[in-house]
Amino acid sequence: MAALPRITILGSLNIDLVSYVPHHPLPGETLTSSSFSTSPGGKGANQAVACAKLSRSSPASSSAPAPAPTAVVSMVGAVGRDSYGDTLVSSLSSYGADTSGVARRADVPTGMAIIVVDEADGQNRIILSPGANHSLRPEHLPVLPTPLPDLLIMQLEVPLDTVLQALAAARTARVPVLLNPAPAVPLPADAYDGLAHLVVNETEAALLSGCAESDLDDLVGLQRVGAQFLERGVANVIITLGGRGVFYANKAGASALVPPVKTTVVDTTAAGDTFVGSYALAVVQAAASGAAFDIDGAVKVANRAAAITVARKGAQVSIPWRDELE
Repeated sequence: MAALPRITILGSLNIDLVSYVPHHPLPGETLTSSSFSTSPGGKGANQAVACAKLSRSSPASSSAPAPAPTAVVSMVGAVGRDSYGDTLVSSLSSYGADTSGVARRADVPTGMAIIVVDEADGQNRIILSPGANHSLRPEHLPVLPTPLPDLLIMQLEVPLDTVLQALAAARTARVPVLLNPAPAVPLPADAYDGLAHLVVNETEAALLSGCAESDLDDLVGLQRVGAQFLERGVANVIITLGGRGVFYANKAGASALVPPVKTTVVDTTAAGDTFVGSYALAVVQAAASGAAFDIDGAVKVANRAAAITVARKGAQVSIPWRDELE
């Protein structure tokens, strides 16, 4: 029996403090939230959970034994030696992610995100307190984890120099990388060289390309920005556009604007992370089977998965299981 493909996520783990409000507060305005929750989050942890859940059927979906997972998912990151750290590690494990690469720091607290969700449209605003995430320094990651993953996923909620070192190590080891540069900061030119997958939203695409967000309002502008990233050495470029859908372009010459999946938006938290997880699974499953990667099919399935997430409250709990897409 062939070994399962392996996905490693190097990134952030945060505890989310979420308030649901009738509208985002104006300067000086005090609002009373309609509800409040504390839950596991962080872009890295959310993407690990997305990969783990979307590679498995829900344990509660049947009385029969659950089918085997389709990928091995591992998380690399850092949390504090506190109750929030316990919660994050326990949550990842409960969904089937390997947490042996999550360090526990005694000298810094677990990262925290304060999230305010507008109940009218489900849009969120987030304030991050990095905590232990910023303790993940390059010297803590001298080499890539073994066995080598079939895909390394990273974001930018951990120190940039750590991400850049991991990019270089992956390039040397010929490990494909999916980079989701959020929150976006300018990247050196060699960060794009040989990058297998770049997944950005409109704001990130504009900042990294040096264009205005309005330049992404039409297909011509999207194609121009996508081509810019391809010229820098990226193989597959994905630009998520919220209610407008998803644009993709790759070095093989394929490009399209895929329409969104209609749904009722309740909370957009973890929608992008769900998209990344679903897309990543399509990448490694194609490689494992020896088939050509179908970027159009991967984007459409990832759209469906993200549409389920935004129709629910919360982060990791809102991410669907594999059988919810079947």
